[in-house]
Amino acid sequence: MNILFFLKPKSEVAYLYEDYSLRQALEKMEHYRYSAVPVINRSGHYIGTLTEGDLLWYIKKMRLGDLYEAEDIPLRSVERRWDNQPVNVQCNIEDLMLTSMNQNFVPVIDDNRTFIGIVTRRQIMQYICEGYMEATGSSAG
Repeated sequence: MNILFFLKPKSEVAYLYEDYSLRQALEKMEHYRYSAVPVINRSGHYIGTLTEGDLLWYIKKMRLGDLYEAEDIPLRSVERRWDNQPVNVQCNIEDLMLTSMNQNFVPVIDDNRTFIGIVTRRQIMQYICEGYMEATGSSAG
Protein backbone atom coordinates (compact mmCIF):
# COMPACT_ATOMS: atom_id res chain seq x y z
CA MET A 1 0.00 0.00 0.00
CA ASN A 2 1.18 3.51 -0.83
CA ILE A 3 1.71 5.73 2.23
CA LEU A 4 0.28 8.71 0.31
CA PHE A 5 -3.09 7.21 1.22
CA PHE A 6 -2.41 8.38 4.80
CA LEU A 7 -0.66 11.66 4.01
CA LYS A 8 -1.90 14.93 5.44
CA PRO A 9 -0.28 17.34 2.96
CA LYS A 10 1.99 20.18 4.00
CA SER A 11 -0.72 22.69 3.02
CA GLU A 12 -2.93 21.28 5.81
CA VAL A 13 -0.20 20.96 8.46
CA ALA A 14 0.92 23.53 11.03
CA TYR A 15 4.70 23.82 10.87
CA LEU A 16 7.37 26.30 11.88
CA TYR A 17 10.28 27.78 9.97
CA GLU A 18 13.61 27.51 11.76
CA ASP A 19 14.13 31.27 11.38
CA TYR A 20 10.94 32.13 13.29
CA SER A 21 11.36 33.82 16.63
CA LEU A 22 10.66 31.98 19.85
CA ARG A 23 7.57 34.16 20.29
CA GLN A 24 6.23 33.25 16.82
CA ALA A 25 6.66 29.57 17.64
CA LEU A 26 4.86 29.94 20.98
CA GLU A 27 1.98 31.80 19.40
CA LYS A 28 1.55 29.36 16.52
CA MET A 29 1.64 26.33 18.84
CA GLU A 30 -0.86 28.02 21.15
CA HIS A 31 -3.17 28.88 18.24
CA TYR A 32 -3.26 25.30 16.94
CA ARG A 33 -3.02 23.75 20.43
CA TYR A 34 -0.33 21.31 19.30
CA SER A 35 2.27 19.94 21.68
CA ALA A 36 4.73 19.13 18.87
CA VAL A 37 5.21 20.75 15.46
CA PRO A 38 7.53 20.02 12.51
CA VAL A 39 10.30 22.54 11.84
CA ILE A 40 11.48 23.20 8.30
CA ASN A 41 13.90 25.60 6.67
CA ARG A 42 13.00 28.14 4.00
CA SER A 43 14.02 25.64 1.31
CA GLY A 44 11.32 23.31 2.63
CA HIS A 45 13.68 20.71 4.11
CA TYR A 46 12.62 18.96 7.29
CA ILE A 47 14.82 20.05 10.21
CA GLY A 48 13.17 18.41 13.21
CA THR A 49 10.34 18.62 15.72
CA LEU A 50 9.77 21.33 18.32
CA THR A 51 7.80 20.40 21.43
CA GLU A 52 6.20 22.37 24.23
CA GLY A 53 8.78 20.85 26.55
CA ASP A 54 11.63 22.16 24.39
CA LEU A 55 10.17 25.65 24.70
CA LEU A 56 9.53 25.33 28.42
CA TRP A 57 13.04 24.16 29.25
CA TYR A 58 14.60 26.86 27.05
CA ILE A 59 12.51 29.60 28.70
CA LYS A 60 13.47 28.27 32.13
CA LYS A 61 17.16 27.98 31.25
CA MET A 62 17.29 31.50 29.80
CA ARG A 63 15.11 32.88 32.63
CA LEU A 64 12.81 34.67 30.27
CA GLY A 65 10.25 36.59 32.26
CA ASP A 66 8.66 38.59 29.48
CA LEU A 67 7.16 37.32 26.25
CA TYR A 68 8.57 40.33 24.40
CA GLU A 69 12.10 39.07 25.12
CA ALA A 70 11.23 36.04 22.99
CA GLU A 71 10.82 38.20 19.88
CA ASP A 72 14.59 38.47 19.44
CA ILE A 73 15.42 34.80 20.00
CA PRO A 74 15.64 32.70 16.83
CA LEU A 75 13.94 29.34 17.03
CA ARG A 76 17.09 27.59 15.82
CA SER A 77 18.74 28.49 19.14
CA VAL A 78 16.22 26.35 21.07
CA GLU A 79 17.66 22.92 21.79
CA ARG A 80 15.33 20.13 20.74
CA ARG A 81 15.28 17.03 22.94
CA TRP A 82 13.73 14.74 20.35
CA ASP A 83 13.08 14.93 16.62
CA ASN A 84 10.34 12.83 15.05
CA GLN A 85 12.05 10.59 12.55
CA PRO A 86 10.87 11.18 9.00
CA VAL A 87 10.11 8.54 6.42
CA ASN A 88 10.61 8.77 2.70
CA VAL A 89 7.42 9.03 0.67
CA GLN A 90 8.33 5.73 -0.99
CA CYS A 91 8.74 3.72 2.21
CA ASN A 92 6.57 0.68 2.81
CA ILE A 93 3.62 0.62 5.17
CA GLU A 94 5.44 -1.62 7.66
CA ASP A 95 8.24 0.96 8.10
CA LEU A 96 5.64 3.70 8.52
CA MET A 97 3.87 1.69 11.23
CA LEU A 98 7.11 0.91 13.07
CA THR A 99 8.15 4.56 13.00
CA SER A 100 4.73 5.70 14.25
CA MET A 101 4.96 3.50 17.34
CA ASN A 102 7.20 6.05 19.06
CA GLN A 103 5.81 9.34 17.76
CA ASN A 104 2.40 10.98 17.42
CA PHE A 105 3.08 11.90 13.84
CA VAL A 106 5.55 10.86 11.17
CA PRO A 107 7.00 13.57 8.94
CA VAL A 108 7.10 12.52 5.29
CA ILE A 109 9.88 13.74 3.03
CA ASP A 110 10.76 13.25 -0.62
CA ASP A 111 14.13 12.17 -2.05
CA ASN A 112 15.49 15.73 -1.56
CA ARG A 113 14.49 15.75 2.15
CA THR A 114 11.73 18.23 1.31
CA PHE A 115 8.91 18.10 3.82
CA ILE A 116 5.67 17.13 2.05
CA GLY A 117 3.37 16.41 5.00
CA ILE A 118 2.72 14.10 7.93
CA VAL A 119 1.02 10.86 8.76
CA THR A 120 -0.60 10.79 12.18
CA ARG A 121 -0.58 7.76 14.41
CA ARG A 122 -4.35 8.14 14.63
CA GLN A 123 -4.70 7.62 10.86
CA ILE A 124 -2.66 4.44 11.06
CA MET A 125 -4.61 3.12 14.05
CA GLN A 126 -7.88 3.83 12.25
CA TYR A 127 -6.68 1.89 9.21
CA ILE A 128 -5.66 -1.07 11.39
CA CYS A 129 -8.96 -1.05 13.30
CA GLU A 130 -11.03 -0.90 10.12
CA GLY A 131 -9.05 -3.83 8.71
CA TYR A 132 -9.56 -5.80 11.91
CA MET A 133 -13.29 -5.09 12.01
CA GLU A 134 -13.64 -6.06 8.37
CA ALA A 135 -11.69 -9.28 8.90
CA THR A 136 -13.67 -10.29 11.99
CA GLY A 137 -17.06 -9.02 10.85
CA SER A 138 -17.42 -6.84 13.93
CA SER A 139 -18.57 -3.25 14.03
CA ALA A 140 -17.52 -0.15 15.98
CA GLY A 141 -19.45 0.70 19.10
